[in-house]
Amino acid sequence: MKEPQTYWTAFYVKPRAEKKAADRLDALGYEVFCPVLEEIRQWSDRKKKVKVPLFSSYVFAKVNEQIRLEILQDVGIVSSVMWMKKPAVIRQEEIEAIKLFLGESDRVQIEHYKNYQPGDLVEIKSGPFVGNKAIMVHSKKRKAIVRMEGIQVELSISIL
Repeated sequence: MKEPQTYWTAFYVKPRAEKKAADRLDALGYEVFCPVLEEIRQWSDRKKKVKVPLFSSYVFAKVNEQIRLEILQDVGIVSSVMWMKKPAVIRQEEIEAIKLFLGESDRVQIEHYKNYQPGDLVEIKSGPFVGNKAIMVHSKKRKAIVRMEGIQVELSISIL
C-alpha cells in the first residue's frame, strides 16, 4: 500500500499558545515547526531574554490528511489554515528558508538594481532566503519591501 503524500501546512492556535501546542504535538511524534525569535523584554525591575513566536497564533506541521485531522484534535489548535477551501500547502523550501533565516543574520539582497515596479518577480541573491523568488511590493533607492507568497511574509531588503 502506498504511503499518503505529506506536505507542510499551517494551523491556527489559541492566542499565546504556539509553543505549548508545538511541544505537545512534538511529544506525540508529529513533525512540527514553531519558529521563535529571542527578544530582550524589560520589566520594571529586570531585563529577561524570552523566546517569542515569529508568527503569532500559528504553528506549522508536516502532515497527510489523516495526520492533519489528528492534529486538529489538540486542545490548543483552533483550525487548519485554509486556501480556496483546502488546507494551505507550504513548500518545503519556504520552511527551510525560515529555518535558515532564524539561524543567520546576513542581509537579504536581490538581483542587480533595475527599476522595479510593484508586482515584479525578483530573485533573492544572498542572505538566508537565497534562491527564493519574491514579489516586489515597494522600492525606494536601494531598499525595498518584497513578499514571499507561500508564507505571506514581507521582508525589508537591500538592492544590489
